Amino acid sequence: MTENLQRCFVLHRRPYSESSLILDVFSEEYGRISLMAKGARGKRSNLKGALQPFTPLLIKWSGNGSMKTLRQAEPISLGLPLHGINLYSAFYVNELLDRVIESGTPYPALFHDYLHSLTELAQAENPEPALRRFELALLSALGYGVDFMHCAGTGEPVEPEMTYRFREQKGFIASIRQDNLTFFGNELIAIAERRFLTKEQLKAAKRFTRMALKPYLGGKPLKSRELFAVRTAKPKNTE
Repeated sequence: MTENLQRCFVLHRRPYSESSLILDVFSEEYGRISLMAKGARGKRSNLKGALQPFTPLLIKWSGNGSMKTLRQAEPISLGLPLHGINLYSAFYVNELLDRVIESGTPYPALFHDYLHSLTELAQAENPEPALRRFELALLSALGYGVDFMHCAGTGEPVEPEMTYRFREQKGFIASIRQDNLTFFGNELIAIAERRFLTKEQLKAAKRFTRMALKPYLGGKPLKSRELFAVRTAKPKNTE
């Protein structure tokens, strides 16, 4: 059993048997873990409303196997106020963590990046900057190191108006070729600083993170992206 209550968030939950839940949890000190919450769906359970995504929790568990048993859970505060597109964006962040990070590996810095991302999504009109910043933090936590600030061919600092082509395991090389792997220097600087001043810089960051995360996600599509696509699809003209 964990000696102290651990700061955690529920990433995903699914029913088990008639009254229990299986939880995928992201904890500050232990990383992603799976918990069996026995009786959590029962009529008399006081955990029904607490074991929800985006609610900060203090949790204790026991067990040494891959599936541990929930022993105690207390909400620290109310769930973060996420609505509409920002709520779907937060589900995307949860699914990324659930799919990508290794079970049982601590990611304390990423836990704080996650908390900051949820807080930003709860306040932002446009979720895109928060998503890009979290994706980049996740890649950094996974050890995906890329130097955005220097040309891999010459070692010189990138020039804002020049174009650079990404080469896997090498970095960005000055190039006049234009394709999906090409970025302007100002876009690379924005990605490095995680500060996006234009729509073009945001689009470039999204293009890069999609490309960089693909090997970690494999061929299975993200359910949150599918839900987001349905949510944002324009209704057909029925006239």
